[in-house]
Amino acid sequence: MDPHSGRPDDLAAPEPDPGAAGDTVALARLPRQPRDPSPGFGGETLWPEPGTGGSSAARVVQVVAGDFLLTVNPVDGSEVAECPPEERRTPVRRTPQDRERQAVARRPQLPPGPRATELPLLERDEERERLIRLLARGRSVRVTGPSGAGRSSLLDVVAAACADLAPDGVLRLSGYRRTTSDLLQDLFSLVYEADGYRPDRPRLLELLSDVGAVVVLDDLEFGGAALEELLAAAPECAFLITTTPDVAAPASDSLIEEVFLPGLTRVACLELLERVVERPLDEEEAAWAADLWFESEGLPLRFFQAGALLRQRDVLRTPVEAGTEWDDSVWTSDVSSGGPFDAEPAGRIPLPSLAESAAPADLLASRLSEAAQTALVFAVALDGDCPHPSHLPALVGDTHGDAALGEIAACGLAVPVASHYRLAAGVRQQLAVGLAAEPDDTAARSLAAAQHYAWWADHPSVAPQRTASEAEAILAAMAACRDAGHPNSAVLLARTAAPAFAAALHWSAWERALRIGQESARLAGEVAEEAYFHHELGVLALCTGNLDRARAELEASIGLRGALADRQGTLVGRRTLALVNDRSSSPPSVAGVEIPTPGSDASLLPAALLAGSGTAYEPPVTVISKRLAAAGPSPRRAAFGNPRRNLLAAGAGAVLAAVVGTIVTLGTSAGSSDNRNVPNNVKPVESAQPDDPNAGLPADQPTTGATKPGQTTPPATPTSPGGQPATSGRPGGSSSAPGSDNHTSPAPGRTSSAPSTSGSPSNSPKPSSPGTPSGTPSGTQSSTPSASGSSSASPSPSPSR
Repeated sequence: MDPHSGRPDDLAAPEPDPGAAGDTVALARLPRQPRDPSPGFGGETLWPEPGTGGSSAARVVQVVAGDFLLTVNPVDGSEVAECPPEERRTPVRRTPQDRERQAVARRPQLPPGPRATELPLLERDEERERLIRLLARGRSVRVTGPSGAGRSSLLDVVAAACADLAPDGVLRLSGYRRTTSDLLQDLFSLVYEADGYRPDRPRLLELLSDVGAVVVLDDLEFGGAALEELLAAAPECAFLITTTPDVAAPASDSLIEEVFLPGLTRVACLELLERVVERPLDEEEAAWAADLWFESEGLPLRFFQAGALLRQRDVLRTPVEAGTEWDDSVWTSDVSSGGPFDAEPAGRIPLPSLAESAAPADLLASRLSEAAQTALVFAVALDGDCPHPSHLPALVGDTHGDAALGEIAACGLAVPVASHYRLAAGVRQQLAVGLAAEPDDTAARSLAAAQHYAWWADHPSVAPQRTASEAEAILAAMAACRDAGHPNSAVLLARTAAPAFAAALHWSAWERALRIGQESARLAGEVAEEAYFHHELGVLALCTGNLDRARAELEASIGLRGALADRQGTLVGRRTLALVNDRSSSPPSVAGVEIPTPGSDASLLPAALLAGSGTAYEPPVTVISKRLAAAGPSPRRAAFGNPRRNLLAAGAGAVLAAVVGTIVTLGTSAGSSDNRNVPNNVKPVESAQPDDPNAGLPADQPTTGATKPGQTTPPATPTSPGGQPATSGRPGGSSSAPGSDNHTSPAPGRTSSAPSTSGSPSNSPKPSSPGTPSGTPSGTQSSTPSASGSSSASPSPSPSR
């Protein structure tokens, strides 16, 4: 059984949707028929071998990402662990021959079918010489031009001329829907041989720092700071980049050179048109081409399509015989396949109008074979990305449908991009207008493509790298099914293709598949699948160093799986979340108060402060996290970042101050228990007043009357420095000389008030007053008249004063 969908292993293809078109039924059953496997870009088998079954057991793949060991598990979710030393990879540089093989394998092969005429590079000698000079001096160049201006053809010529300029030769990359991280990984994999290894950013920059090559980068889709980051990552490389005018410009202080690629002149466009039709133009055709030149601004692609229109017109004027096959000299279709060329009468065929020449996609498509027309509908449904020729027989329902892509490319409707073919600029928009009246047909095509790719990508004979080469068409099928109201099919395709993208280290496609799958699962109400996609997004964020996003995604996944009672999935998620918390730089907290790191001043936080939270507090010598002390504070925990937390911290500080005061009080009481009869100690009721110059105890006055422990002595009468008894001369019991006690007489004119009856013995020990007999109860209080004549009890002063 298939662990993803529960289909039996002998089921070779999914059942078609009942609402799909009639030919969808045929294409869904076609993969069950034995056929010869089609060779791929690098010679590998693209089509499953007959009799091997349509589904496979879960394929678990391990890859090394930085210092993580990533185990891609399509069932319960991928797992991440610290990479053991024996699993760490050591990249080895490729030989020049190996680099060349890698470059050829990454470029699309010419599809079967008719061959377009090989055209020379016209009127580009000046730009070609300038680019070569700049690259020879080690300068990076950005060539900007509209789509269809011939940027890729210019790059091919310049790359061939610069093969010996750099030690590592010429490295070709494609920027089509690629991020900076993707391009750096592609550059690394071209230079180094390390399958299943994706280094982290510091290690990647270290490995690329000594790479010296001319990097030819076509169809780059970003600029600005991201472009500067790419250039700085390979400082010893000279980049030759092509973009369209709508891409952001480089930074103002960038050192990259700018070269704009304009259209061709009128003479060059006429010459290009003659080379395409392989004959001279007559007077009417030359005038028609001149009007087209004004309208198209001299773009070579437009004249290549115009030449295809003239070739189709020549075929219509001279119909071929039935059964004629494709060859390199006759540009027509096999009449037995349903081509329309024999439907129009022979004779004078008028030239296309200027409107038809400006938007030739509809007219060109109407004259193609039925298989090519169906392939165009699939390409429109897949956002302009054309499936590989090996998939076309199943999709279009024709055993010879693999020639359809060659037929489309020969008339300029499709161009090579990255490792596949895509509709040329403006073609999808032109064809979509004609298909707008049949939206159900387009939705049925996208659903059929999604079902086909889900079966194909799940087959055991299809390697992850092969699935990644079809990433754009697969992702387009996912998004089309989601938007067309078939989220379940999008979820199935995402569950099948996402692990392959992860294993092939195509992580931008992995993330896009997970995002589409998560949204589709939410729309379909498949909670288990939504939890899986959240988990995978958390794993991806952890491997790329985004810990906050990883924690959020994993917590969402754990919550959903906990609601479903998925014990195994919850366990996998908790293990990954524990690794995220271990890698996190922010210290853990309890009830909004951060648990301090060992060695900090806050490590003296008492355990009583944490008692109410139910969390055990380890002593300061216990290391809470391996990376806690070395990492700096998290930006999320900056000061004034959380008002509630600041309030709790302020309250904790007040409690801490009270606890420290209590500790000091207890220490003072314990330290003074042996010196109760020392006459020079200050009584609680005889505090020195700040405005009395004679009050207080001099620091150099010796103490007298010390007694042994347990021995009682009568109270000594303290004397003044002059030898006379000291008398109290201040309100409140202040003594005018050191050593005064409460047995002295009050000053003349003042009366002492009666003892207060409101005092009660204290339960806590208090310091003994000097001169008080040891047998005097500690709860006895004396009161003195206040300045206003009212009597009040004098409270015991706080030891902290």
